[in-house]
Amino acid sequence: MQIGYSSLANLARLRDDLRRERTSSWDQSGGNRDYWLIRPGERRAIFDVSGAGCIKHIWITLECLEAAYARKIVLRMWWDGESEPSVECPIGDFFGIGHGIVKNFWSLPLQMSPEDGRGFNCWFPMPFASAARIEVSNESGSEAMFFFYVDYERFAALEDGYGRFHAQWWRQNPAGGWGDDSRHMRYDRAYRDEVFGTPNLTGEDNYTILEAEGKGQYIGCHLDVDCFAPLKNRWWGEGDDMIFIDSEPWPPRLHGTGSEDYFNTAFCPTQEYCSPYHGLTVNSGTEAWRWAGKNSLYRFHIEDPVYFEKSIRVTIEHGHANNLANDISSTAYWYQREPHRPFPPLLPVEARLPRPDPQEQSG
Repeated sequence: MQIGYSSLANLARLRDDLRRERTSSWDQSGGNRDYWLIRPGERRAIFDVSGAGCIKHIWITLECLEAAYARKIVLRMWWDGESEPSVECPIGDFFGIGHGIVKNFWSLPLQMSPEDGRGFNCWFPMPFASAARIEVSNESGSEAMFFFYVDYERFAALEDGYGRFHAQWWRQNPAGGWGDDSRHMRYDRAYRDEVFGTPNLTGEDNYTILEAEGKGQYIGCHLDVDCFAPLKNRWWGEGDDMIFIDSEPWPPRLHGTGSEDYFNTAFCPTQEYCSPYHGLTVNSGTEAWRWAGKNSLYRFHIEDPVYFEKSIRVTIEHGHANNLANDISSTAYWYQREPHRPFPPLLPVEARLPRPDPQEQSG
C-alpha cells in the first residue's frame, strides 16, 4: 500500500485503503494519570506493532528532575524485526536540538513546542512492512514521567520502493584542531593568512556527520558546536561541507563553501532563526565573544535529498582545513534500504553530557 498523501492539495481526496491508529500513554483506568513512569535504568517500548504501516507523527513530553535529561534519555527504533536499531539517539537531539537544551523552535519535520520547548514533535514518515518498535531508555538517575502519542497508518501491505527511516547521533569532544596550540592564541592577519592558506584536498580529518552503506537518501542534520577554546573572538565556522557519494574520487560531488553556507545562513551568524528547512536555534555568545559556548543549526534536505546508490559520507570541516578544536556533536537523518551499516556503540551517558558553561566567557 502506498503511503498516504499529506499536502493541502490532497486533503480532500477520500481514501478507502487507509486506517488511522494511535498508541499513547493514556490512563486506561479512565483517570488522569496519562503518563508512564520510567525508572532509572529502565528500557520500555512505547510502540510495538506487527503488520504493515507508517508512523506519521510522534509527540512526546516528559518530566525529569535532572539537568540535561534530554541527553540522558535515549530513543531507539527498529523496523521489520531487525536486530540492530535504525534510530539510536538522545531524545532531545532526536527532536532537533543538542547540548541537552530544550527550547521552542520549529521546522517542517521537527519541533520543540511551548511550554519552553517541552512538547517534542516529529513528522518524518516512518514506513514498515511487517513490524515496528520504538523504545525509550532512561539512563538518568531520576524517574521520568513520560507522556506520548504515536500516530500511524495501518494497511494490508507496503509497496516496494520505500526506504526505512534512520537517525544517528555522534559526538567528537573535542574535534582535534591543528590551529589551537599555544602559537595561535590570537586572531590577527598573520593567523588568518596561515589558516586560510592551508589546503584541505582530502577531507580525511573532517568531522563526520553520517557514514552509511546501501541505497538511500540523506535528508539532513543538525550540528551542535560548543566553542570553548580561549582563542580571542573565535568564529567556529569557515568549515566546508563535503559529501562523498558512492566512493567517488576527489573532489566530492557536493563540496560547499563554509559552515554557515551549508546551513543556509551568512556572515558568521548569531541571530536565532527558524524556518521549514534551515535555522539557527541556539547561540550563547556574549558581547565580548559572539560565538562563545553553545551553538546549534539545522539543515533539512526535504526538497533536495542527497541520493546514494552504494554509500555516503557526510562531512564538514571544523574551521578551515580543520584548524579548530571545538566540542562537536550532530544528529543525521536519512532513509535507506535495509540492512544498514551497524552504528558504532552509543557513547555512555557520562560522555554525552554537555560541557559545563563557564561562569565567565573569556574575551
